[in-house]
Amino acid sequence: MTESVGNLNVLIVEDDKGISDFIIPELEHEGFKTRLAETGRQALDMFETQEPDLVLLDVMLPELNGLEVLRRIRTKSNVPVILETARGETIDKITGLNAGADDYIPKPFEIEELLARINALFRRINFLKPADSKLSVRSLALNIDRMSCSVGENEIQLSKTEFLMLKTFIENQNKVLSRSDIIDAIWGKGHYIDENTVDVYVGYLRSKIAEHTKEEFIKTVRGTGYMMV
Repeated sequence: MTESVGNLNVLIVEDDKGISDFIIPELEHEGFKTRLAETGRQALDMFETQEPDLVLLDVMLPELNGLEVLRRIRTKSNVPVILETARGETIDKITGLNAGADDYIPKPFEIEELLARINALFRRINFLKPADSKLSVRSLALNIDRMSCSVGENEIQLSKTEFLMLKTFIENQNKVLSRSDIIDAIWGKGHYIDENTVDVYVGYLRSKIAEHTKEEFIKTVRGTGYMMV
C-alpha cells in the first residue's frame, strides 16, 4: 500500500469522464476529498471557492487549456499542481514545468504512480520547512516560511521549482552538484526529468539574480554540474 497523505482537498481538472471516473473513487478511497472541474473556466471558478490543497490538471481542456489555467493560478497561489500530459509530448512537460507545475504525470497512468507522485510532492513541500527559516549567501537571502528571495533590499520573484533549486544550492555551498543530484533533490529519485531542464532553471535563476547584482553565485563546473560559491 502506498503511504498516503490523505484528508487533503484535491481539485481534479479533467474533461475525459473515463479518466475522472477512474481517479476520483481511487483518491477518495485513500482519504482525499475531491472536486471535479471539466473545463478551464470552471477550474478557475472552483479554485477560487474551494481553495484546494492540490490541483491535478489536464493540459487539453475546453474553453481554457491547462497551461493557461496554470498560469492564472500561479499569479495568486503556490498551491501544488500536478500536470497530466500525453505520453511522449516533451514540449508540454517542459512548458508546464516552466509555467509553474510542480510535477507532471504522463497519461495513461496507474493510480499507484499518481499516489506516489502526490506523496513525493508533499515530502518536497515539507522539505521546504526546516528549523532554520532563513538561509543566505552574501547578499542573497531566502525566507523559507514566506518562500521569498531577495538580493539586498530587492525581492526576486521565483517559481516554486526555482526556489527549491536555489535552496538546494545554498544548503550545499561550495559543493559541486551534478545535474542528477539536483534532479533527485527537487523532483525525487527515479523521476525521469531531462537533465537539460536543470540547465534551463539555472539560467532562469542567474538571469533573475543578475537583474539586481553583478555578484556571481552559481558557478558552472564544466563536465560535472554546478556549485554555489
